[in-house]
Amino acid sequence: QVQLVESGGGLVQAGGSLRLSCAASGSIFSINVMGWYRQAPGKQRELVATITSDDSTNYADSVKGRFTISRDNAKNTWNLQMNSLKPEDTAVYYCNLKQFRAGRWYDYWGQGTQVTVSS
Repeated sequence: QVQLVESGGGLVQAGGSLRLSCAASGSIFSINVMGWYRQAPGKQRELVATITSDDSTNYADSVKGRFTISRDNAKNTWNLQMNSLKPEDTAVYYCNLKQFRAGRWYDYWGQGTQVTVSS
């Protein structure tokens, strides 16, 4: 069982920046996708960004050009650099790991960290 620990949330004014980090315990040898999701009050959880083992990235349209996801495979860590933050970015952010192993996908989640952007 993989455990994820995330950090870096906080309060910031519109236009500011924050950096979220996620660390996975244990070895990861299977095909995997690391990512970030968020959930705002009264809204459904949504994808923010993902990055694959070969560094292919995918972003939600709402964050393209502002957020950057990166990973360090050797350390089993990944992060989300968030620039030009907007009030609508306010949400609980969750790091995520998807592993393809023994013929199916496994899904792991961090504990969540609050990001609040004031106007």
